[in-house]
Amino acid sequence: MTEVLVISISKPLLVGVYKDKKLIKVFENDGMTSDVLPLIFEEILKEFKLDNIYYVNTPGSYMAIKVAYVFLKTLCITQNISLRACSGFEFNENSPIKALGKKYFINSKNGVKVDFLENNSRMSAFKLPDVLKDINFSTQTLPIYNLPAV
Repeated sequence: MTEVLVISISKPLLVGVYKDKKLIKVFENDGMTSDVLPLIFEEILKEFKLDNIYYVNTPGSYMAIKVAYVFLKTLCITQNISLRACSGFEFNENSPIKALGKKYFINSKNGVKVDFLENNSRMSAFKLPDVLKDINFSTQTLPIYNLPAV
């Protein structure tokens, strides 16, 4: 089984190819999701037949999430590939994720809140896991917006 994980909510964009749940190939690119995601998948699809695609649908750059969703959903429909989604907190050790200005998304017991960071806050970079297991993937793949209306 060949699967792909896409983390597009921050820079660099990370895409991992997994064979039997083990990471075998990594793509990392600082470009805009709309520019680089199609190029990365063009290369992946030349080499692999995909069974599943996973992507981060919250929180982070809403434009990157929207672009990734539309591109991946279209690809999955046309190629008969399963699509699943999960939270970005799964891939950065549950640390705060940049929101607007000086505010960050913070995962708490009461859900995701948007606030300023405390001085002792620890920030971790996003990382593709070596193995796709124990990750809370959902069939609810629509982007989730955590910011209140302006």
